Amino acid sequence: MNLIDKRDRAIIFRKRLLEAMDLKNISRSALARDIRVDRSTIGLLLKDDLPRLPNAQLAADAAQALGVSTDWLLGLTNRPETPGDIVAAAMSLSPAERISADEQLLEWHQEAAGYKVRHVPATLPDMLKTERMLDWEYSSFRERRLPEAVTAMQDQLEWLKSGVSDYEIALTIHEVEACASGTAYYANLDKDIRFEQLNLVADLCEEMFPRLRLFLFDAHTVFSSPVTIFGPNLAVVYVGQCYLAFRETERVTSLKSHFDWLVREATVDARMVPSHIRSLLNG
Repeated sequence: MNLIDKRDRAIIFRKRLLEAMDLKNISRSALARDIRVDRSTIGLLLKDDLPRLPNAQLAADAAQALGVSTDWLLGLTNRPETPGDIVAAAMSLSPAERISADEQLLEWHQEAAGYKVRHVPATLPDMLKTERMLDWEYSSFRERRLPEAVTAMQDQLEWLKSGVSDYEIALTIHEVEACASGTAYYANLDKDIRFEQLNLVADLCEEMFPRLRLFLFDAHTVFSSPVTIFGPNLAVVYVGQCYLAFRETERVTSLKSHFDWLVREATVDARMVPSHIRSLLNG
């Protein structure tokens, strides 16, 4: 731990207090009124020939009035935001629509332009679904939103084909097997719809490799909740009715490492996915 000399800390405090006052466009008199001290007290703190440190109460009151953190004013951190603002910026909750037409999702994809997107979907990836698959999935919704879902799927696929970003998807192998056999989630889905869907996935993975890479992992040995990492600055976990979004570098890096682990442990590599899917259909 590097301790700062009292005189140096006083100089830091003076400079940062002046900076915060300038940004807030607040005068010495106005600040003095806000924190209920004499104007002369503020004058002493800002005196450049003999900077002084305030007591804890005065430092906290000044920080609150100026919308910055006390730690920043005193040189303990280089981030002026309050702790609550830092947490809010690093992690947020956003409502999650059922469909991929959700505007928030589209904005996040656009934000990641030029970066690799890593995605662990809850089911088969929306952007790779057929219209008949979407029609079946949305048949139970009180308000049918199939046109929106189809348009969103087409838009995302065109975005992917444009080459703006590479896309890696890690999917449980059991999802593909269930679709092929008509079990679990796909138990009541007609065979021709299921096979059409899997053929499309195989064709797109073959056509768009290596821009699109789909890896199949075994959920018996590795596990992941639905998550998408949009480049280096944003990771989003899907928790049902909302997205939990992380922007703090360490959290994003941790989720990226988690995704890379899924890829390393994949049962079927991206190059082999098309032939694997076709073998399930012909088996």
